[in-house]
Order: sequence, then structure tokens, then C-alpha cells
Amino acid sequence: MIDLAAIQAARARLHGQVHKTPFTHSRTLSDILGAEVWLKFENLQFTASFKERGALNRMLALSPQERAQGVIAVSAGNHAQGVAYHAQRMGVPAVIVMPRFTPTVKVANTRRFGATVVLQGDTFDDAKAHGYQLANERGLVMIHPYDNEAVIAGQGTLALEMLEDQPDLDTMVIAIGGGGLISGIATAARAIKPGIEIVGVQTERFPAMYAAMHGVDMTPGHYTIAEGIAVKSPGAITQDIVRRLVDRIELVSEADIEHAIVVLLEIEKTVVEGAGAAGLAALLHDQAAGAGRFRGKRIALVLTGGNIDPLMLGELIERGMVRAGRLARIRVDLRDLPGALAHATKLIADAHANITEVHHQRAFTALPARNVEVDFVLQTRGPEHIEEVIAILNAAGFAASNHDH
Repeated sequence: MIDLAAIQAARARLHGQVHKTPFTHSRTLSDILGAEVWLKFENLQFTASFKERGALNRMLALSPQERAQGVIAVSAGNHAQGVAYHAQRMGVPAVIVMPRFTPTVKVANTRRFGATVVLQGDTFDDAKAHGYQLANERGLVMIHPYDNEAVIAGQGTLALEMLEDQPDLDTMVIAIGGGGLISGIATAARAIKPGIEIVGVQTERFPAMYAAMHGVDMTPGHYTIAEGIAVKSPGAITQDIVRRLVDRIELVSEADIEHAIVVLLEIEKTVVEGAGAAGLAALLHDQAAGAGRFRGKRIALVLTGGNIDPLMLGELIERGMVRAGRLARIRVDLRDLPGALAHATKLIADAHANITEVHHQRAFTALPARNVEVDFVLQTRGPEHIEEVIAILNAAGFAASNHDH
């Protein structure tokens, strides 16, 4: 079994080869959530993810013959980059099998580290079957992303760092995919501080570990923004550790994760991918539901990775602005006469809202002839400002309404 000594040995092996990332108190998130919140910035690792800890610890145990033969890994991206980068540093040939949906930024980065990338299957589990087939055919050593004792011990080094920097933590909120990260962290944290609370977080669309712990069948979804934790079946080793050492697992929605990504960007000025925001998503969801399960606690969150597609990030920022009322779509009914549109846009400008899009609709409308619907997308200060703009337009004789709802 993996124990504290194995994790301490892993830390000694990894010293100088992976970063000891910052672990800092977030005053703003603490104020918002009514708890003391500490963030572990694993998105600042060289490959922008914690995964290289476990990958390197496993690869340092390879025999000279295994190093010469090469390694293979199956990964939706972050484990892949960790294996590829450290294999390149160690002079070990690496093959990486990835599901076809893997974000292009992760595929490109993995290739950049010199690995041979094979895209196969729609999910992690489909890719895994192909990976084992290739490993057998070519005599390669499989570096499993989570269900391996050396990998779990490597991930557990995070708990040593966090408790060293902040010994009085009482709760750790950790994302779960296959369970390697939470297994390593729980093993180390419980050995150092037996009373610490360990909370796992999964996305509603891939609740495999949650289902296993509760003894229920839950059909996984097809896609999640947190593709780093989109695992259909948890590991055997990790499942046993989670059952023994984790207090509970919470489920978060896609909207919770999106919100958490934007909050971290706005408040902490840090970029995280979906899986990296899962812990904060659980805290924000708990607060919105009024459950208060984290109130007053000293909480560690691991920002597990930062490999998010820039186009996806741009989309999430826009959607976040809509949720915050900073980007709004209003519909205005106008008479189809010269100057009517100009009058409406002047009223909007005088109300200090900025127009970013205008869509003029004549045919697809139930309005009488010689009337048009115009949709405006506006940058505003917030929900009250939107209502103010609508009131000004209505007072001037235009029928205006918020078209977001």
C-alpha cells in the first residue's frame, strides 16, 4: 500500500525536477465564501498541470532496459504532457494515445515535447483499450494516469507542500477523475493530520467515483468542459483509498465550473481549465444553495491545470459577462421609418451603454408590416443598468425588453 513514507520518498526524488508551486491565501475568495481559502497554483507547473509529479515519479522507477524500450501513456492531455516532457528530459521514447476530442492545445503541446501522438477513440476508456494493445505489440511500459502506486505517491507530494506551508488547514477540496490526485493527497494528509476533512469533487456528467462510493449506477455523459476529469471508470487502487480516506464527494454542474473559471480569471488573474476549477465550483455551488458546509473552514483548493483552449476561454468570458449582466441582449420594436434606428441608438448611447451588435429583423416577426424588431447586444454596468436602458427606451415610445430570458 501507499503510505506517507512512499510519498516523502517521491518528494525527495522529484526535488528540483518539478516546481514547488505557490500556495497562497485568497483574501477576496475568502471574503466571498465566508471561509479561509488557500490556492495551490499547479497550473504554474512547466506543463501547466500537477500530472507531471506522478508521471515523473513512476518513470524514475524504470529499469535501464525499460527506458531504452520506451513508455506509453493514455491521456486526455495533462498526463500526456507530463509523460512526454519528462520522457524527453530523460531520453526515453514516448508514445501518447489521446481521445479524438482532446483540445488542440494539449495535442500540440504533447507533440512539442517530442512524443508520438496517436488520436484514437471518443473517450478516455476507448483510447485506453488501444493504448494497452499498442503497449503489448511494441513492448512499451504503460504509465497509467492514476491507477498506479508510484503515480499516486507522486501526486501526494502536493499534500506535503500544502501542509508544510499552512499546517492549520482543516479541509481539502480536490477534483476527482480517476482518483490518483485525491488518493495521494488523502494518504499524505491523513497521516500528517488525521482529523483533516477531505472532500472530492466530480462533474455531474462523469460521476464514476461518486457512483462507486454510493453503490449506484449513473450513466456518464458525452462531454464536459472539465475533460481532465472525464473518466468513466475509476481505478481499483484509487477506489479503495477513496472509500477509506475521503469524507464525501460532491457533484458540480457545467454552469458551476464555467462560473468558477471566470471567477478565478477575474479575481485571481489566473487561467485554469475546467478540471482545475472544480474545487472552487463546489464551494460556489454550496454557497449559492445556502448549505454552508464550508463556512468558517480553512480550505485548500488545488488549481490542477491551466491547459484550456483560448477560444473556449473567450467564449466562457462572454457567457460569464452575460450571467453578470455586463453583456445584455435587448429587443426593441421600431416603426420602419428613416431616423427611427438612429433615435434608438442615441437613447442607448445617452444611457452610457455600448452597442456591440445590431440585428435588424423585418421578415421573421409577428409585428405588423412597416414595423421591425431590432436586437441590440450591449455592454452595460450590470442588471440595474440594463433595466435603466430599457426604461429610457420605453419612455421614448419604443417597446423594449430584455431578450436574454
